[in-house]
Amino acid sequence: MDTETESRRDGVWAQPYELASGQTQHHKLGHVRLWVTLLDQEWQVRSETRAPETDPVGWTESIGHQLPHTSVSLQRFIREGKSSTVTFIPAVANRPTVIRPYHPLTIPGGTRCTIYVGTVVWMKVCAGPNQTLLTEVPLAVPSLTWVGRNTMEGELCYSSSSFGRLVLDALPKRAWRATTPVTIINRRTEPLLLERFSLPTPLLSLHQNERGQLWTPGVVVEVATDMNSASLHVDESLLVAAGPCKQVAPAREKAARGRLVRAIDRVFG
Repeated sequence: MDTETESRRDGVWAQPYELASGQTQHHKLGHVRLWVTLLDQEWQVRSETRAPETDPVGWTESIGHQLPHTSVSLQRFIREGKSSTVTFIPAVANRPTVIRPYHPLTIPGGTRCTIYVGTVVWMKVCAGPNQTLLTEVPLAVPSLTWVGRNTMEGELCYSSSSFGRLVLDALPKRAWRATTPVTIINRRTEPLLLERFSLPTPLLSLHQNERGQLWTPGVVVEVATDMNSASLHVDESLLVAAGPCKQVAPAREKAARGRLVRAIDRVFG
């Protein structure tokens, strides 16, 4: 029997894995395949993203001696001392992420709604007890889009491949996606048509619950009478539905104190 098949198990975030020199750890999660190899003087990381044919659910890892085809890209890193552990840390996107509701949604004046969104995380490959960063691997091919009133005013964002949902249970839970509740408050008298909005992903920390799911704090967007700007802030706590969680990664960027006021077209543009 294939020894790699025997040792296949679920992958886990933020847990050190011990490798012996010559061994390769193979990960399958989503459409990404990752191989981490330990040699006497170096670490080797290989990865590839495959064309989506189905919607995978799980994350499995196995340790053996099998390497992929030579066409798979290779990165090499000097091994620090006798470090033999590798840890995989999730990271939010380094740009804002544009989210679309399942269908365009109208928020009447004076009302609010909460949309649950899932964003793809990056995998940080870290070596040794100090978790020295070797490389980052996006767990989906990021697609770029522009948000702003014109080509000169705005910002470059990632475009999410999944839709925001009004019902939490309708949002697919995956090991490589983080769930964020977004509350939009329309304080105007006129309705607000929500076709897409920009989630400030770099401001969000990552937390893992007892089921291995990743969550971020909630985001609140408030549109007042002035249609030229919207205020935004990140909650300090997690949604109760996430259950007990532990933080596994800080936010990439530190949020300013208080509310962040942004041009409306950079939020809903």
